[in-house]
Amino acid sequence: MLNFLMIIEGQKLKSVSTYKDEADAYAQIEAAGYHAMLMDFSALKNDFHWHDFDSLIYITKGELTITEQESGESQTCGPGSKIIGTTGLVHREKSEGYSAIFGFAVDPRSLSQPVDKPVTAPH
Repeated sequence: MLNFLMIIEGQKLKSVSTYKDEADAYAQIEAAGYHAMLMDFSALKNDFHWHDFDSLIYITKGELTITEQESGESQTCGPGSKIIGTTGLVHREKSEGYSAIFGFAVDPRSLSQPVDKPVTAPH
């Protein structure tokens, strides 16, 4: 079972609500008490890693494919997709480039480095 939950182009895979537009994404992030940040990524393909924070990710442009290590399950998320990332989930990401509004459970200025923790690091 995936520890992150996704809405893929409006089709419910888990019991999570989607978002209507960017204003709704920012409102959901604020309601959760998270810190919002718009981010753009060029093409990427990374190794399995994990994060030490929870996050909400609202894809606004492009696509992001996330693969969860334990199950091997992959999901491709495009505009309109909401991803709920949980602390400690080991995953990898692949994209030709995407933009997203991120909601971080902690102030982004306080994120420990590296943000992508290697699988060998304790979590």
